Amino acid sequence: MYIILEGIDRAGKSTQIELLRQKFKDAIFTKEPGGTPLGQKIRALVLQDTPTPLAEIFLFLADRAEHIQKVIEPNLDKLIFSDRGFISGIAYAHIKSGLPIAKLKELNELAMQNIEPSGIVLLLLSQEELLRRMPTQELDTIEKRGVEYLLKVQQIMKELVESSSLPYLIIDASLPKQKIFHDIVDFIKEIDEHQSP
Repeated sequence: MYIILEGIDRAGKSTQIELLRQKFKDAIFTKEPGGTPLGQKIRALVLQDTPTPLAEIFLFLADRAEHIQKVIEPNLDKLIFSDRGFISGIAYAHIKSGLPIAKLKELNELAMQNIEPSGIVLLLLSQEELLRRMPTQELDTIEKRGVEYLLKVQQIMKELVESSSLPYLIIDASLPKQKIFHDIVDFIKEIDEHQSP
């Protein structure tokens, strides 16, 4: 089972990943971008440099293709949690470049080689909650683009998730972290029950 956790920066994905790591000790935990040695170099390059929008898209697609082939595909018989995936990839790319979502979906399908997640969890932040959380840490290059930018990305993520044929769970990220965690665990159990013969 392959589960992706999606959300903009400060939505609490890292907190939930840590709680899931404590519960599912035999699961594979990974992330996009940066879930492979090549991906770590790509992530560092994009965050520290300023590639053109189209170059950035292809760098992240390269990361996704490498990640799918080297981390996801060999472990599909296990429980896999990925911090981000194609949903955020398409959303950020669309806002940054203006390329049509249909074209970005097509490029991502090529990178993912027909391997889709078993389910998607999306953590949603209100503008007020995002503003409250923003000053707590030093901002990276993407976060410096601003709150309005992040909220636009989040809206695209929500639309992509809701239009997907995959099972999904959308959660208010301002809820208590244990409540969010239990909802995610219940969602995983539901998917597992549907997949079991």
